Amino acid sequence: MEPFVAFPDPFVPELEAALGGAGIDFAVAGSPAVADVLEERSAKDGWGGAVVSAVEDLAAALTFCRHLRRRENPVAPVLLVVSPGQLGELQLREDLFDDFCLVRAPDAEVTARLEHLLRRAGRGAGPGTIECGPLVLNLETYQAAVAGRVLDLTYMEYELLRFLAAHPGKVFTRETLLNRVWGYEYYGGARTVDVHVRRLRAKLGEEHAGLIHTVRSVGYRLGQQPWSPPGDDG
Repeated sequence: MEPFVAFPDPFVPELEAALGGAGIDFAVAGSPAVADVLEERSAKDGWGGAVVSAVEDLAAALTFCRHLRRRENPVAPVLLVVSPGQLGELQLREDLFDDFCLVRAPDAEVTARLEHLLRRAGRGAGPGTIECGPLVLNLETYQAAVAGRVLDLTYMEYELLRFLAAHPGKVFTRETLLNRVWGYEYYGGARTVDVHVRRLRAKLGEEHAGLIHTVRSVGYRLGQQPWSPPGDDG
């Protein structure tokens, strides 16, 4: 697994211990520019993830997270560490990180959160797969199967399904999915997401189409709840 990038510099000693406890190598960067330079030296295949402390400067931390997300190859997972007084500032910024914890959380909790994020993304100690109910994605072969049936997916259909499966239960707007799956350089409209979701549901089949759930007037999430009928996607 590629090393993580940690912010800011100097980094929080307790978080260094947590990264070590999860068996994660890391490099410390004090700015987005430094992170890019370090990536060329230390992470040839891109950063494996990031731990960003917002305790000293929330605005700087969010700017750092935003940089990681808006790259051609967005960094994930990102764990944001905040103080109790900063919790209210995280609303409507959930697309910038995958999980958060409080700065005074025990090392064991931070380590557990990191390990959970890696397992959820199929990059833990186990095989390179993501599982969500009957859905299984093999990250090495780019194959997906539902209830043992292999799905015939295009590259972008697979990428969309992989992204949703890596964040089960989390709701993403169409704009966020465009940014995170297609990339910020993609100029297609948000309806592109709707088209791909419809194709995925068709390929999942009637029994499992409900894995991709429409959240009315917001976007999509992957879970076990039934999806809204056609007409709610607009």
